[in-house]
Amino acid sequence: MTEERRHAVLRAIVEGYVETSEPIGSKALAARTGLGVSPATIRNDMAILEEEGLIAQPHTSAGRIPTDAGYRSFVDYLAHMALPDSHKRAISTFLSDAVDLDDVIERSVRMLSQLTQQVAVVQYPSLRESAVRRVELVVLGLDRILVVVISADARVEQSNVALTTPVRQEEVDRAVREINELAVGRVPSALEPALDAWADRAGQPAWAAPVVQAIMQAAYGGAVQRVVFAGTSNLARGSDLQADAIGPVLDALEEQVVLLRLLHEMTAGDSDVAVRIGHETQNEALARTSIVAAGYGSGPSVSLLGALGPTRMDYPSTMAAVRAVARYLSKVVDS
Repeated sequence: MTEERRHAVLRAIVEGYVETSEPIGSKALAARTGLGVSPATIRNDMAILEEEGLIAQPHTSAGRIPTDAGYRSFVDYLAHMALPDSHKRAISTFLSDAVDLDDVIERSVRMLSQLTQQVAVVQYPSLRESAVRRVELVVLGLDRILVVVISADARVEQSNVALTTPVRQEEVDRAVREINELAVGRVPSALEPALDAWADRAGQPAWAAPVVQAIMQAAYGGAVQRVVFAGTSNLARGSDLQADAIGPVLDALEEQVVLLRLLHEMTAGDSDVAVRIGHETQNEALARTSIVAAGYGSGPSVSLLGALGPTRMDYPSTMAAVRAVARYLSKVVDS
């Protein structure tokens, strides 16, 4: 089986399942792909795709459906289509009529939800994000540390961290040195992944993670980063998610700190649009969903937007919509 045909068969299975929510059989694929090969040949191709873990047979005598790995292969290899020009014009017109920042954000999240038919999320742009000048950790007792963050704009934020295990001064001194090596001169959005990696290092004390969380809250100035949603009803409309799975997804959306951290992780790479599929989210509540995310704005502080829905989503169209809305929102915010 050639590589090109393998991707054509996989694409047909993904697109067919997204469209119908039904497993796709070899006869339907033979007609759909237009490859000029027999259903028997396609059955052989499907067997190889199944061995590779890209498709699965939900029950005996059924067709095939894509797995999370199949969706990932499809997204990585094929999903580079652009949004139709008519949709681009609609976005531009819709956002250009906004009267202020609140209106821009509200319009953007509604537009993204309408274009994708998924749950849309947009983070308000950070109007100011100051670099960290210094971090101090002060031991207040055997089970408490005071976290102090001094920003480049002379703001001083502090927070008490209660510990479940005793703290040793030598561990704190080492942590202060290592944290400042990472923190000094960095804005919070760039600092967060670096400190998370530091806390995850082998041999770190049990209090490393809660201290990092306190540092980040202080670095952001103690302010709650505002996020707006639209289209949560789409989770129950034409979705593969059962009723008992929708509640945990909504709970995860309400946990804005967790959601923003996931979006920041997704958009930390070089790609303009990032996708997490199923268990790639590393969040059990979101294990049957996918998230498409992008950053918008310029400068040291980039804000985020994305679309969340079931793994059976139209990835090319959703990625194109997220990319387009992010670009137009950047133009509006940066102007």
